[in-house]
Amino acid sequence: MSDNTETNRSHWNEAASTYNSKFSKTIQQIINEIQKRKDWIGVGWVEDNSDDEDEFSPPKKTVRLLDYACGTGLVSRGLAPYVTQCVGIDISEGMVNEYNASVQNQGIPTSEMYAMLGNLLDASNPNPTTLSGPEFYDFDIAVVGLGFHHFDDPALAAKRLAERLKKGGVFMIVDFMPHAHFHGHDGHDHPAKKTVTHMGFSDEEVKKVFEGAGVGGGFEYVVLGKGVVFEDKVKGTKMERSVFMARGSKL
Repeated sequence: MSDNTETNRSHWNEAASTYNSKFSKTIQQIINEIQKRKDWIGVGWVEDNSDDEDEFSPPKKTVRLLDYACGTGLVSRGLAPYVTQCVGIDISEGMVNEYNASVQNQGIPTSEMYAMLGNLLDASNPNPTTLSGPEFYDFDIAVVGLGFHHFDDPALAAKRLAERLKKGGVFMIVDFMPHAHFHGHDGHDHPAKKTVTHMGFSDEEVKKVFEGAGVGGGFEYVVLGKGVVFEDKVKGTKMERSVFMARGSKL
């Protein structure tokens, strides 16, 4: 485990239990943006046909989501209405526990949504034993929501996640546009600064990463209309960032 990976694991373990309450408005804002762009993402989603189908009948098709660096489940919550299964993976035990506790509290079966502790980005271990089963492959969509800027090697991350997609599957990231520094409005460093390895990504940078991973089909990069504010009222820090979404299909 790299020093940065351990730093991220430790920080997010500490932050996990209060993350949803501290950033509830931000989380909901990003969920709304993802859902607004459901058609743009370009997956053959499962639609809500509850009026036409027996409640107990199996769905006519399966659509599986890999939510990598899932945290407490922001991306899973955003896309759950349109898929048949969400699988989260994170290096933080605390975040995985929060994700799974939320699933249990909502009465969602683990067959439909669950998170696993794991790391697909270790350069020396391309296929960890705990994540090597068929249930961790052939996803219709893999998403990293606000995690790319924490990775040591985003290009490697894209390649590893592309391997988990079926042909024609969609790879998507939600992350920050390039920014020069990491200070809050009050001039103090944001508490997550130590976990960050990249100060955002341009359209050109992301396109290169996607194409290098074989997921550049129909590549698009869109900037969300409003900036996203991360405000920690307990610590008195506030950070505003411009956010983009990028998607591409596995060739």
